[in-house]
Amino acid sequence: MLAGYRKIHLDASIACTDDAKVLPEHIVARRAAVLCEAAEEVLKDLPPGADLPLYVIGTEVPTPGGGSALGAPPAVTTVESLHQTLQVFQAAFAERGLSAAWDRVIAVVAQPGVEFGDNVVFEYDCSKARSLSAGLPKSPSVVYEAHSTDYQPPSALAQMVEDHFAILKVGPWLTFAFREAVFSLSAIERDLLGGGKGPRLSQVPEVLDQAMLKNPLHWRSYYHGDENQLRFSRAYSYSDRCRYYWHEPAVQAEIERLIENLMAHSVPLTLISQYLPLEYAAIRAEEIKNQPGAIIRYHIQSVLRSYAAACGMG
Repeated sequence: MLAGYRKIHLDASIACTDDAKVLPEHIVARRAAVLCEAAEEVLKDLPPGADLPLYVIGTEVPTPGGGSALGAPPAVTTVESLHQTLQVFQAAFAERGLSAAWDRVIAVVAQPGVEFGDNVVFEYDCSKARSLSAGLPKSPSVVYEAHSTDYQPPSALAQMVEDHFAILKVGPWLTFAFREAVFSLSAIERDLLGGGKGPRLSQVPEVLDQAMLKNPLHWRSYYHGDENQLRFSRAYSYSDRCRYYWHEPAVQAEIERLIENLMAHSVPLTLISQYLPLEYAAIRAEEIKNQPGAIIRYHIQSVLRSYAAACGMG
């Protein structure tokens, strides 16, 4: 809060080492209340007139990073479960004297039936979430927070907001877009400079994969299949586990070389059109410059624009 964050998700749903694998909801609620109490204690250190924190609660939190082996879409949260969650959490807050903080609970995490895995995306089906959409209580006045909304089409995001899933959380779709842009620029570099005695070409995809093979901690339990399938997933999976390796010095060095090579040459718009049609249109419309950094940022921002439009900000 001292750093300026105002919306705080009180998530105590992950079991600790000595816990049961699945925590009872009343335990999660009590721990969330302890977290809230700690946050409220910091209020005395805020400057006068500062905005008070707003809280998100709930136990319907999906697996971090997306599901690894999904055969069917997740079940939509039931209205009965939602009301039970609110009752249990309100009681836990009251037990610790946090009634004022409870009035600042603005959202509860709910599962609208969306999820993504290695190579699958389950899109929002409003017909399955109709009863949940209509089941919001009048007091406290809350909306739903939906996790794992990555890769949903714009129409689905807009429908979710209309159905009171007003807080849409996005994760690997942004780094997935970064990877798309960087890999596309690597292909442009190869086609533009690979046929002569020019500079040494970067090897971003190859060095990235080498870093992942050297330390498989962040992807091994998510990807399955033979070596060819694993190679493909490491680069192109919706789970985007390669996002944990971009900071590696060897990978960073290749990205820098890629950008230097492209900045030193005039990249034909025909190549931009071939690999990055969205950015081609933006360059033609003079919305962005024909430069690697601008292209990468625009590609990431295209994801954010989908969310902004869904929330009525586009």
